[in-house]
Amino acid sequence: MSSILCGITVPDSKIAREATELLRDASSDLLFDHSLRVFFWAALAGNRKQFEYDPELLYVGAMFHDFGLTDRYRASQQRFEVDGANAARDFLRGHGIAQHDLDRVWAAIALHTTPGIPHLMQPEIALLHAAAGMDVAGRGYADFTDEERAAVTGAYPRGIDFEAGMIDEFYQGLKHRPDSTFGTLNDDYLAFRDPTFRRGDICSIMLTSPWVCAH
Repeated sequence: MSSILCGITVPDSKIAREATELLRDASSDLLFDHSLRVFFWAALAGNRKQFEYDPELLYVGAMFHDFGLTDRYRASQQRFEVDGANAARDFLRGHGIAQHDLDRVWAAIALHTTPGIPHLMQPEIALLHAAAGMDVAGRGYADFTDEERAAVTGAYPRGIDFEAGMIDEFYQGLKHRPDSTFGTLNDDYLAFRDPTFRRGDICSIMLTSPWVCAH
């Protein structure tokens, strides 16, 4: 595992090493490499923007941000982001991390798929959201140099089938809890893989609510 890329160093701490091992044991190679790339994109962006962020908290956030998609949550009905956020909070609490830092990591993971909000919050929250978007959908791609992109993907390859593989990871992690995708972009994964999936529709819900029935 490459620990230094483009001047960014993976934190060499007990917390960081244990977080890495937890993800390594629980996830696929695709999710593991994706999570490492997310950390490097986030840290590179944070340095470029001169943000004051905690590298260890950012790293733990990256390691756990898709943890809720792993096999251990196949029975969960919560949003996968909440499962990952809860796992990270419990992990950090076990290491005696202060509550305000637990809250920061929890929010970073819970909000990492939610557009329009994280960029207005603390650096770890904003950076994790932006980095996940960079790695999955190429948002902010041009903000990184050719050398940075080559170094990160050289150490942790995306592969030519990354997009299809990531869609499958989301589908497998969400198909048993379709209701958790209502109002989020996550329902796109279900609709893409399952032609029988029907998205929730807030207008229909409003028009058939108890208020209407009581008229």
